[in-house]
Amino acid sequence: EEQLVESGGGSVQAGGSLKLTCRASGFTHAPSCMAWFRRPTELKRERVATILTSSGGKSYGDGFSGRFTISLDAAKSTVYLQMDNLKPEDTGAYYCAASHVNCDTKTFRTWGRGTQVTVSS
Repeated sequence: EEQLVESGGGSVQAGGSLKLTCRASGFTHAPSCMAWFRRPTELKRERVATILTSSGGKSYGDGFSGRFTISLDAAKSTVYLQMDNLKPEDTGAYYCAASHVNCDTKTFRTWGRGTQVTVSS
């Protein structure tokens, strides 16, 4: 029943910006933590950012602070990921996830289908 749908991906040139959107629906109870992950390849998953829905506390994975900003609009049940000064290395599928426990990666049970971001040089 719980569903996350990402949007906002696309193709941009290096130095450009994108804002990803994750819309949540079907949640009886608000999740404790929302997150963005990136999968540059099938075997590689990177933790981009997390945000606690109660306090708004944010955390960024190694190398993602500065150019990436996660935000939450609780009233709209939406999470955003602002991506600035994009680089070719940022290319990959970006996924939204929700946890009802905490922000530990292993506790995220609900996932979106992802949105592709391609950055060209």
